[in-house]
Amino acid sequence: MKKSAQPTINDVARVAGVSKKTVSRVINRSPLLNDETRRKVEEVISDLGYIPNPQARALALRRNFLIGLVHDNPNAQTVMNVQQGMLEALHGTEFEMVVRPLNRGSATMLDDLRHFLERQRLFGVLLMPPVSENDTVAELCDAIGCRYVRMGSAMLDSDEHMVASNDREAVRAATDYLIAQGHRRIGLVSGPHGFRSARERRTGFEEALSAAGIALPRSMVADGNYTFESGMVAAERLLDLMPRPTAIFSSNDEMAAGVVHVARQRGLDVPRDLSVIGFDDTPIAAHIWPPLTTVRWPIASMARSAALKLIADPVDNDENVVQEPSMFLSTLIRRASVAPPRD
Repeated sequence: MKKSAQPTINDVARVAGVSKKTVSRVINRSPLLNDETRRKVEEVISDLGYIPNPQARALALRRNFLIGLVHDNPNAQTVMNVQQGMLEALHGTEFEMVVRPLNRGSATMLDDLRHFLERQRLFGVLLMPPVSENDTVAELCDAIGCRYVRMGSAMLDSDEHMVASNDREAVRAATDYLIAQGHRRIGLVSGPHGFRSARERRTGFEEALSAAGIALPRSMVADGNYTFESGMVAAERLLDLMPRPTAIFSSNDEMAAGVVHVARQRGLDVPRDLSVIGFDDTPIAAHIWPPLTTVRWPIASMARSAALKLIADPVDNDENVVQEPSMFLSTLIRRASVAPPRD
C-alpha cells in the first residue's frame, strides 16, 4: 500500500482557513495571534500530523532563524535590558538572538555591518541607539533585504520599523517636578554628543526651565557619556560652582549615581542639600542610598515589541495579528532623592 504524502504547511493553511503566515506564527509560538486562531491551527496541525521542518524553511527563506542586536552603547545595563526584552519575545519560538557591537565612529562601520548581516543571514535585526539614529544604516538593511526595527528616543521611521519613547516630554515632567519643589538653581548632566537621546532629554530640560522663566547658564550644564565615572566628573564641576545648584538632573541613572557619590564625598546630604533625578530606572536607582528619583524608561518592553515586529511580517495585514505598539511612555518614579531646597 502506498504511503500517503507528508502534509505540508499549505495543507494546514487550507484546512484551517488561514494564511501560511498565520500557520508559521503558530509554529513559531508567536504571541501576536489571538487565542482562538491559535487553537484552531494547532488542532489542524495535530489532526493532519504536520511536522515543521525548520531547516527546509530556512533554506526556502534564504534566512536563518536568527534575530540580531546591533549596538554601540557605553552603558552595559542598557544593552542587558534590551537583550532581556528580546529574549522574552523569542522564548518558546524557533528564533535565537545574536549580538554584534559596532563602532559607529569607524570608517568601516557600514561595511562591518553589511558583512555581519550577510554572513549570519539574519531573519531581522534590532538597531539600538545611537546606531539606529543613522538613516544610512536603515537604508543598508533595506537594500540587502534584512528586516529591521530601530529603537530611539523619538520617531525616526515608520511604525513597522520603529519603537520609540517620549524622552523629551518625560524629562520636561521630571524637571517640572523639581521646579514645583521650589528649585531654581538646577544643573544638568547631559548625555554624550551624537546621541539623539541626549539631545531629546536636554531639550525637555531646557523647555521646562524656559516655561518657568528660569535661566540656564552654560556653567550649569556638564557633559557626560552615560557612565558612572563621567557622572562623578560632571558633579565635581557643578558642585564647585558658587552658588552651587540645589538640584541636578542627570541624563541617566549611572551618571546620577556618580553625582550622589560625589555629593556624599563632599559631606552634602541628598536630598536636603542636593536633590538628584536620573533617567532609566535601572536597578542601581533603587539600590543606592537614598533611592533615586528617576524616569522609568520602558526599554525592555520596547525591545520585546521590536523583536515581535521582526518575527512578524511588517507588510502583513492579517486580521488575526495583534499589532505591536511603536511609542512607549516613560514615567517619573518618585523616591527619596528629591526634597525642597533649604534656601
